[in-house]
Amino acid sequence: MTADGDPVSSSNESDASPPTAWIRLRMLWGQLWQTGLLSRFVLHGCFLAMLLAGIWLSRAVVLPQNVFHLPTIAAQTARQEESVSLGTVSPGGTGGEEADVLVCAVVPHTTIPRRYRIDPITYTVEAGDNVSTIAEKFGVSVETILWANGNLEDNPDYLQVGDILIILPVSGVYHTVAKGDTLESIAQKYKVRVEDITSYEGNYLQEPYTITVGQKLIVPGGRKPYQVRHVVAWSGPIPQGAKRGTGVFGWPVSGYITQRYSEVHPAVDIGVPEGTPVKAADSGYVAVVGRSDTGYGRYVLIDHGNGFQTVYAHLSVIYVEVGQSVGKGQTIGLSGNTGKSTGPHLHFEIKLNGVRRNPFIYLK
Repeated sequence: MTADGDPVSSSNESDASPPTAWIRLRMLWGQLWQTGLLSRFVLHGCFLAMLLAGIWLSRAVVLPQNVFHLPTIAAQTARQEESVSLGTVSPGGTGGEEADVLVCAVVPHTTIPRRYRIDPITYTVEAGDNVSTIAEKFGVSVETILWANGNLEDNPDYLQVGDILIILPVSGVYHTVAKGDTLESIAQKYKVRVEDITSYEGNYLQEPYTITVGQKLIVPGGRKPYQVRHVVAWSGPIPQGAKRGTGVFGWPVSGYITQRYSEVHPAVDIGVPEGTPVKAADSGYVAVVGRSDTGYGRYVLIDHGNGFQTVYAHLSVIYVEVGQSVGKGQTIGLSGNTGKSTGPHLHFEIKLNGVRRNPFIYLK
């Protein structure tokens, strides 16, 4: 105690340091701030807080529908129907606009239904037509077009502008009644029921059902049975004036060799697009025009009158007939993919006295 009664201060108390824990905390704070960890932590925390606040606000705040004076869908539809019925135009715009909102304009569209018909009609082939597009145009199958138009079945690609085709109203077969035909035999032939024929309006059949020779009948849903086709070979003498080969052969088409001559393939395959003109490799006459669905497909054999023969196979169209004289370079048909074939190409053979020879020996 002092003379005044004040307590005496100890020097240890005046120099006392802060608690040790507080010093350590300040040191740790300084280290974190210097390394940047604390600042990044603060920034990330602020970003997360803002994100959570935004999500909460988006769910919590729901604006009423009439804030922007938008009409309900039902009210909008009612006004459109009222305008259409009264023949008026909505105020505030054209093309379907409301005064305060844009709506989709009504675009008129007329669907023209396919007219129902029961009788066959004729169609004149136009530029750009093919069997598939014609069938699609009239809503029938491709086979229906082929079966109703004679030799078109043999040469479906040989369609020319101006050809007149018979078009059935439904998919099926157009049958001409022959002697001995009955409704039962016709139905059995085309794999349908008798009722399918008698009930079709376009056949104009009434009980008791009778048919006459030459009468045309539409067989709805019928399928023409496949007929095995035999080759036609020239059996007579060499035609007068037939051109004789020179023994020097030219390439029948221009393309890429896809398969060469070998013992198992005694010919040469030339890859070309379907429809490429095929030319006679040498002069001669047409000895065979044939078709083999398990081999050559459509093919032509030309006899050159000097022991040589050439074969042109997998054709899509044939332009020549048996016995016809042809000159070297004359077009005899179009390349195709018929018969046993994995793609469009021409199978070409050269025979000498009936033996297949390597075409590369003779082609120039």
